[in-house]
This record gives sequence, C-alpha cells and structure tokens, in this order.
Amino acid sequence: MPRRPARFCSCGAIVSAGQRCACQILQDRARKARHDANRPSARERGYTRDWQKERANFLALNPWCVRCDRAATVVDHIRPHRGDRWLFWNKANWQSLCAPCHNSAKQREERASIFSCEALT
Repeated sequence: MPRRPARFCSCGAIVSAGQRCACQILQDRARKARHDANRPSARERGYTRDWQKERANFLALNPWCVRCDRAATVVDHIRPHRGDRWLFWNKANWQSLCAPCHNSAKQREERASIFSCEALT
C-alpha cells in the first residue's frame, strides 16, 4: 500500500504525512486562546445548577443519541441559543447526543451554518 509523501509546511519545515507542524499547533493554540478570552464563562452562558438538574432529567427520559443510538451524555440545543434565554430553556429545542456526535458532526454543522449566514449579510 503506497504511503503519502512528506510535505513542506508554509514555515519551510518538512512534515510527515498525517502529522501537523509545530508552527500549526502553536497557531491553533493561539487562535483558541483568543476565542476563549472573549467567551463568557459557562455559568454566564446559562449552564447553572438548574441546567444540570434539567439536563439529568432529560437524559434519564432520552438516554440514547438521536444520531447513532449510543448512550447519550450531552443535551444539545438543536438550534443554537446564542444567549436567547427562551431558546435555551425550550425543551423542544433539546436533543440527546453522545459526546462523539456532539463534538464532531454537530459542531461542524454549526460552523458551516454560521459561515453560510455570514456570506448572506
């Protein structure tokens, strides 16, 4: 089976196939740190003790991921609430997801919808 060849990073370093250059890792960390510096805390976004109770109740009633039928561990907002308190607490806007589905596919979809909306404005 043929292997992919090494590549040159934009910084000039040679990087093995399937690996990331150290400069890319540092740029990624810096980007995430800038994002986190401006982001309100989880509590400020509404994830309080009351949320934890409602989340536990919802997962007890809906224990399976709606995407892959694995055990659900996350209560996801179908439509991102973006600080809207009514949308945040609207149980019709909740779905049970497993962590892999929530952290990969769902986040990718949300990012795609954000960028498509920005292109329209």
